[in-house]
Amino acid sequence: MPQAPVTVTSAIPVDSTKTDAFLENLLAANPQYFESVLKNRKQWNTQIIYTQINRGANGIAALKNYYFNVNPANYFYPASTVKFPIALLALQKLNELKDKGIDRNTTMITEAGNASQTAVYNDPTTPDGKPTIAQYIKKILLVSDNDAYNRLYEFLGQDYINSELHKKGYEDGQILHRLDIALSEEENRQTNPIKFLDGANNVLYEQPVQTNTSQYALRNDSMGTGFLKAGNLVNGPMNFSKKNRISLEDLHSILISLVFPNKVYANQRFNLTEDDKQFIFKYMSQLPTESTYPPYSADSASYWPAFCKFLLFGSEKGNLPKNIRVFNKIGKAYGQILDVAYVVDYEKGVEFFLSAVMYCNSDGILNDDKYDSETIGFPFMKNLGQVIYDLEVKRQKKHLPDLSKFKFSYDK
Repeated sequence: MPQAPVTVTSAIPVDSTKTDAFLENLLAANPQYFESVLKNRKQWNTQIIYTQINRGANGIAALKNYYFNVNPANYFYPASTVKFPIALLALQKLNELKDKGIDRNTTMITEAGNASQTAVYNDPTTPDGKPTIAQYIKKILLVSDNDAYNRLYEFLGQDYINSELHKKGYEDGQILHRLDIALSEEENRQTNPIKFLDGANNVLYEQPVQTNTSQYALRNDSMGTGFLKAGNLVNGPMNFSKKNRISLEDLHSILISLVFPNKVYANQRFNLTEDDKQFIFKYMSQLPTESTYPPYSADSASYWPAFCKFLLFGSEKGNLPKNIRVFNKIGKAYGQILDVAYVVDYEKGVEFFLSAVMYCNSDGILNDDKYDSETIGFPFMKNLGQVIYDLEVKRQKKHLPDLSKFKFSYDK
């Protein structure tokens, strides 16, 4: 029989820039922080989305979005922010497989289906040494672990990831590869065989090798003026058309869908239980210095409190205020620095969404490890978060939020 034709899915983003006078004026009112950002917004591809939250007497939230230079057609490499929807999709897929008797704490064995794949039979960072979806998600949210993302990518499969994102309205998203591993396009289309085991090592569910045959919309995404390849400089932009893509608006919307599911269309929500959501909220907000399993608290030199909290705290190494928690996912690669966050202050009744991305690479050369994260990116993230936070503290609100559902007891 002839093979069925492959499907062509996903969309090309529309080229349209959104900037509100509110954010433009706010940045201009703080030239000591943002004068260079305003001047270089195009070169640095700086994009910001700020969402104000106003509660009614019944506690129901009304959201108001403000944009600065937001354009889904202006490509940025999303780096580790793609791990956030992957974590949500992993929990969603587990719910679809609940009749198999598996959940996020069930032992998951990853095997190798070919020479390019690697297996996982144990995890020394868990109390019992058994690898689980729960532990992978913890690693992703606490320290943005790449291997943990890869294991969830392999559990989901490339087709499931993209088809589910597109069904939810994130049509120009393309999640096409593992991270921190050099694999071909075809190798990334293939995902490992996986088994879930009960306490007696009986197989509860077995998933064979998956190969995605779908073809996605052709892209012309590139960055930089040159790049290093095998130690040699190649003049011209680096091609990112086969690398991961997702817009800042989509990431922002996904976070809103988790915190306020009724503020997005029903099809945009992930199929998660309330327990799933509380699990995600806990580890989005937990600091690595509060983690016993994985034992990040034992290595505070490598994993300081703000290790994955760019907005508000930048690259600060000290302790963070206990009244503020940031529920977020960051990304940093190829000169890109990103953060997608829901920020709360329990004492002052503050809550807001803030997402931002910036390209910090003044020499235009990629792969040379000479980026401007420390001098431009982290200060921008810290100052932007602080300015918005200060605005929210001063902003009059008729009704303060009940943030009790976002308070957690952490490992330490």
